[in-house]
Amino acid sequence: MNPVEEALKIKEQIISWRRDFHMYPELKYEEERTSKIVEEHLREWGYRVKRVGTGIIADIGEGEKTIALRADMDALPIQEENDVPYKSRIPGKMHACGHDAHTAMLLGAAKIIAEHAEEFNGRVRLIFQPAEEGGNGAVKMIEGGALEGVDAIFGFHVWIDLPSGIIGIQEGPFMAGAGIFSARITGRGGHGASPHQTVDPIPISAETILALQTIVSRNVSPIETGVVSVTAVHAGTAFNVIPEEVEMKGTIRFFKPEIGDLIQRRIREIFRGVAMAHGASYELSIEELVPPTINDAEMARFARRVAEKYGIRHGGVEPTMGAEDFAFYLQKVPGAFLTLGIRNEEKGIIHPHHHPRFDVDEDVLYLGTAMEVALALEFLR
Repeated sequence: MNPVEEALKIKEQIISWRRDFHMYPELKYEEERTSKIVEEHLREWGYRVKRVGTGIIADIGEGEKTIALRADMDALPIQEENDVPYKSRIPGKMHACGHDAHTAMLLGAAKIIAEHAEEFNGRVRLIFQPAEEGGNGAVKMIEGGALEGVDAIFGFHVWIDLPSGIIGIQEGPFMAGAGIFSARITGRGGHGASPHQTVDPIPISAETILALQTIVSRNVSPIETGVVSVTAVHAGTAFNVIPEEVEMKGTIRFFKPEIGDLIQRRIREIFRGVAMAHGASYELSIEELVPPTINDAEMARFARRVAEKYGIRHGGVEPTMGAEDFAFYLQKVPGAFLTLGIRNEEKGIIHPHHHPRFDVDEDVLYLGTAMEVALALEFLR
């Protein structure tokens, strides 16, 4: 059985599934229609299916080793601007990150694996996950038993920064850990003409924001990587009134946990020190959303060998400060998060993930399916 040849046979079916999912996007933990379609196919093909909310764990085969393959299913609260026949039919919702393609690719892999089940010397587990977009659906799936007995796990993401048809493979840190912080600086409001009678929270917040920018430039080693971004600031309503408080929020990103800890410590110290210096008070909360996505080096090398064996084009992919909850799986089981290049300038497929005109080069989706099948086939030999 040649996974590439088998995937090519169902290329149009994969595209059809992707378009159907694209037209009916569902947000995190709302993936009822999508998971129903997936479950019906899996049961028809002989999989043992377990539901975890709107997520699905499906097994086929028996043996000493188990490999898991994961796809996410949720969409984003974005109004699509593409003028295509398969444009989203749900106002304000769109598959702007390619999860529709991920689901379709893994569904294609499921079909091929079921048709050739006797050639897999072990168990294949498929994880169709909800709520990757800010919902930490991976945690829910792990709690539901997704990794029980699993020896290795692989996931895929379509990738606009790679040319179409290239499988991107990165050893070690690939995607960043991410956290959010929100804060309120409280002073004493008053008339804009009498600032000396107030404790003005606006310059205090400005000083705080500027100080936060020194964390990466002056506290993180130049050979390490980190991000601190203040992304929202809200204060005041009138031109002549100094407000009582300023609210702000932002994000942090890091590849190493110790860098994440350093960033969080310095954020707390800066808020405390600046507020104290000006006689203001503050409230601060920092929440770590996901850890870094760190690919197991041996699993990444294994993926390269598999791609080479079946003539699937592959290459490196640059690490990104974007985040992925696939990281939670990799904390517990060796594996790798791979990418499938979809950038095709001739087709106008150039817009970044989460953009209202994001789209994928459907003609290469079968290669993602082929790689998933090939990984399972070779791992279980």
